[in-house]
Amino acid sequence: MIFDTHAHYDDESFDEDREELIFSLKNKGVGTVVNVGASVASTKKTFEIVKKYDFMYGAVGIHPEDVERLDESHMEWLKSLAADKKIVAIGEIGLDYHYDEPEREVQKKWFARQLDLAYELDMPIIIHSRDAAADTLDIMKAHHGDELNGVIHCFSYSPEMAQIYLDMGYYLGIGGVVTFKNSKKLKEVVKMTPLERIVLETDCPYLTPEPHRGKRNDSSYLKYVVECISELKGISDEKIIKTTCENAVKMYRIR
Repeated sequence: MIFDTHAHYDDESFDEDREELIFSLKNKGVGTVVNVGASVASTKKTFEIVKKYDFMYGAVGIHPEDVERLDESHMEWLKSLAADKKIVAIGEIGLDYHYDEPEREVQKKWFARQLDLAYELDMPIIIHSRDAAADTLDIMKAHHGDELNGVIHCFSYSPEMAQIYLDMGYYLGIGGVVTFKNSKKLKEVVKMTPLERIVLETDCPYLTPEPHRGKRNDSSYLKYVVECISELKGISDEKIIKTTCENAVKMYRIR
């Protein structure tokens, strides 16, 4: 069954039908979901949600857009949550230079600190990097990135950058963007990346694949991502679902 390695079912867009939707996923071919924290509030909610559903796991971390008010007590709090067996990664963490705030030095500080936390806890990481390729890589290399493992979420850089991360042992998170008509670069990345290093993700409620682009995303739409990868790589849907599921279990160390 499909393994969605990156979802945000804590998002308010699911408030009306969250339980009904999550319960319906198994009937739609989705076997496992990792819900990913992005702010203090969403990490709290993620922790609550994953305790409720046996096929859901969680990641705890603070997204670069939400690091401005962090202090060291938040790191101790993340550490305490990460001790729970339903928490499988630190994330999503990283850099986002698409907008001017928070200022870059603040983003860099808390990205580095959360990498150190993941190293201390010996946990996989979920990396968010937008318009910040060089700085992301530099900070990862300076803060145990070569010794950690995990996923470059919603991979959006060049095939050359993909190869650097593959050589470091990371997986690439592929979602709805690969189905977009203007995603030529990502399609090239998918073609060159061994299937054994790809994991599926929605980032729901965002990045809904074609033909439903613009609507709210959920894990059941990953079938369109599977179909696209199948076409690009000439591999059956079944093989893609099986291998990416095995990859995700290995990456998140789920027993």
